[in-house]
Amino acid sequence: MISLLYNEWIMIPLVAFCVFLIIYLNADKIINRLQEKFTAKKDEVSRYLDLMFVEVDQKKIMIILLLLSFGLGTVFFLLLLPNVWLGLFAGTAITVAGLNLPPLLVKALYDKRSAKFVDQMVDGLTIMANGIKSGLTVPQAMERVVDNLGPPISQEFSLVLSQMRLGRSLEESLIELGDRIPMQDVQMFVTGINILKETGGNLAETFETIVLTIRERQKIEKKIQAMTAQGIMQGIIVTLVPFALIVLFSVVDPNYMKPMFGTTLGLFLLFMMLALQIIGGLVIRKIVKIKV
Repeated sequence: MISLLYNEWIMIPLVAFCVFLIIYLNADKIINRLQEKFTAKKDEVSRYLDLMFVEVDQKKIMIILLLLSFGLGTVFFLLLLPNVWLGLFAGTAITVAGLNLPPLLVKALYDKRSAKFVDQMVDGLTIMANGIKSGLTVPQAMERVVDNLGPPISQEFSLVLSQMRLGRSLEESLIELGDRIPMQDVQMFVTGINILKETGGNLAETFETIVLTIRERQKIEKKIQAMTAQGIMQGIIVTLVPFALIVLFSVVDPNYMKPMFGTTLGLFLLFMMLALQIIGGLVIRKIVKIKV
C-alpha cells in the first residue's frame, strides 16, 4: 500500500481524478464563487485606477488577473511535477497571491498618490492664500495652483474647476474631492472652505493655519519613521530568515529537505510556517505603524 502511494504513475492520475470529481460535483458553486471573487477584485482595481485618472479596459484587467492567478498557478504546478502535493500547494498559493496582490499594489499606488497630494497642499495652499490676499476668488486661486504645480494636485483641482464650469457648485465639487482623497488634511481643507463661504471669514488665514498643521504633522511622522525604522528592519529580517534557510539547505543538501516537500507532515509544517509568518508580519506591522 505504501509503495503504491509513492508510485507517481498511480498517484498523479488518482489525484487528477479526485480533483476532477470534486470540481464536477460542485461546478456551479465553484464557478459562481470564482466569478464573484474576480468581479470584486476587478471592480476594486478599476475604482482605484479611476481615482488616479488611469483609463484601462475592464477586459484587460480581468485578463491580467486571470494570468497572474490561474496562469502562474498552473505554471508552478507543472514545473513542480511529478511532486503532486508540492505542486498543488505551490500552485494554490500562487493562485491566491496572484488574485489578491494586484488590488493591494494598486491601492498602495493610490495611497502614495494621496500622500503626495497632501505634501503638495503645503505649496498649493500657500499659493491660494497669497492669491486670496491679492483679491482673487477661490476658483481663480485654484487655477494658479494648476498652472504652477504638477500632478496630482493639478489634476484634482482641474477636475474641480471643470465640474464648476459644467454648473456644479464649489461646495459639491470640493466634497467630491474629499471623497476621492479621503485624507484628514484634505477634509480639513474642504470643510474650511465650505464653512467660511457660508459664514464668512478670512480664507487666507485659514489656509495658512492648514499649512502649519500639515507641516507640524509631517515633522511628527518623520520622527516616528526614524524611531520605528529599526523595528521594521527587524521584522523584515525575521520574516525572511526561514525562507533563506530553506533555500540554503535545499542547495547544500537536497535530500535533507525532501521530507519537508515530499511528505504530508512536511507540507503541513510548511503550511503552518507560512501561516505563522504571515501572522507575525501583520502583528509587527501593526506595532510599528503609528498613525498621526
